[in-house]
Amino acid sequence: MKALHVITGLGVGGAEQQLRLLLRHLPLDCDVVTLTNPGPVADGLVADGVRVTHLGMAGNRDLGALPRLTRLIRAGGYDLVHTHLYRACVYGRPAARLAGVRAVVATEHSLGASQMEGRRLTAGVRALYLASERLGRTTVAVSPTVARRLRDWGVPAGRIEMVPNGVDLARFRFDPARRRRTRRRFGLPETAYVLGAVGRLAAGKRFDVAVRALARLPADHWLLLVGGGPEEQVLRRTAREAGVADRVLFTGERPCLPDGSAGPDLPSLTAAMDLLVSPSAEEAFGLAVVEALAAGLPVVHASCPAIEDLPAHTAPAARRVTGGAEEFARAVAEVRAAGPRPAPRPRRPGTTASPAAPPGSWTSTRPRSPPRPRRRPRHRHPRESVRDDREPHRTAPPGRPAGPRPGAAALDPARGRRGRRGLAGGAYGALKTPAYTATSYVVAVPAEHADPEAALGFAQAYGRVATQVAVLGDAQVWAGVPARTLRDSVRTATSPDAPMVAVSATSSRPGLAADMANAVARALTRHAGDTAGATRVELQQFARATEPAEPSSASPALTGLVGASAGGLLGGLALLVRPRRDADGPGRPVSVPGPAVAADAHGTP
Repeated sequence: MKALHVITGLGVGGAEQQLRLLLRHLPLDCDVVTLTNPGPVADGLVADGVRVTHLGMAGNRDLGALPRLTRLIRAGGYDLVHTHLYRACVYGRPAARLAGVRAVVATEHSLGASQMEGRRLTAGVRALYLASERLGRTTVAVSPTVARRLRDWGVPAGRIEMVPNGVDLARFRFDPARRRRTRRRFGLPETAYVLGAVGRLAAGKRFDVAVRALARLPADHWLLLVGGGPEEQVLRRTAREAGVADRVLFTGERPCLPDGSAGPDLPSLTAAMDLLVSPSAEEAFGLAVVEALAAGLPVVHASCPAIEDLPAHTAPAARRVTGGAEEFARAVAEVRAAGPRPAPRPRRPGTTASPAAPPGSWTSTRPRSPPRPRRRPRHRHPRESVRDDREPHRTAPPGRPAGPRPGAAALDPARGRRGRRGLAGGAYGALKTPAYTATSYVVAVPAEHADPEAALGFAQAYGRVATQVAVLGDAQVWAGVPARTLRDSVRTATSPDAPMVAVSATSSRPGLAADMANAVARALTRHAGDTAGATRVELQQFARATEPAEPSSASPALTGLVGASAGGLLGGLALLVRPRRDADGPGRPVSVPGPAVAADAHGTP
């Protein structure tokens, strides 16, 4: 079997290092294509005997990369294509399908709550990602958090597998001699307490928090920043302004010594540290934290799903901190005051520990079939009742009968009206028809020798005219519904990074939702084809809408509950504002009484 791994770049990063570790243990013939930046990890792969090809992609809008990648996959005769990182997934999955490869897998390394690999998660980014996802078979999530985010995006649960990142424990085993050697080469004092921070120097990593925290700590604290990126100069300026520039060491993307010569590798750098600081507030896994724990370091972190998804006792050396420099400085001081770290227990060579495995367990580096998701528990019928003996029985106060008074609703017209409103609201929610949404995708393709930028502009223009009369007039014939229904039911979205239009239709009937989305997409491509001679851009259907299996609206049970709650709330409000009548004066309204006064056993205040 022959496999091709497609990745956005091969600079120093968690996804890139994980790819190299994976290829060292896969019993397959594997090649690698990097779309951009053949950095230090590319050199490491070549040293491992892996063939690496640089596609030379100029940017997100370099549409010429798609046919180049398609030709490369077809010429290589690959049986499997595995994509890594956003841009590689968006271009690699369609290229694989165009080349005739049906086994297409992706690993999602960096999906955050509000960003992905530094790009903001706009509607266009999401639509483009979901469109390409449908061309693959499986998406591997590196943590339960990422799997949950993929499901929230709309990726079907059956197409998601959770396989956590691995760490080569033997490589990160603590070595006192290596610690002394690395500290000496960097000029670190023997008595220095060294904080480490590992990762790309980007704004989202918040390494400025670590720099400002250092300024709040005693002068024997140092900071070792391992990594490179666009924020390096900003961080250097922050260190100067904070007065700690002489205690912050930058190793660069490829670790090097202060004199510019080649420096030690990452395990040597972690050996030189006393504590790892990870201020990044949004991570998909937290590989640097896990590697630091493997090296025996205590960790102060803001986000690490690899740990947070596990029981609290799994990683006692990791401490989660929320806040800024002040909170991190306080946490570092407390960790240091607690005493030196315990010596890490020896690891068996040649194994990889999975953070998702139970403490003390071992996970072989040999690939295995990822676990299938657990089947959902059977939902009980509303008529079935289950008693929970763990819930304490409720008792009435002394002198007061337990439970509601018989006929309370009948004796109190307002309470009866409140109950009727609740039932009416619940009935409305339960009877409300669920809505289904289906999405079809079309892509703008420039003609030969045409400007690729034009395709992006025309895609956004076609996205705006998709719901115009000229398009809907043709679509109504294929959908079998009036143009007015299409206008009310169909919405479009375009991507800022790629020439793609997402056409979504919503209906109470799943099949009709798919038919309407496909009909508008078909009419839109036909409309664009009529003017392709002048625009030098044509539209092609990228992915057809399929009948949705689940509604896009809330379930009837949930909407019924919400409706009942809303009805009960309205009834309660009506009860509160209803004027009450005094017993001594039937015609004189009185205000709502204040807090009740405690009564004795006989009910006397």
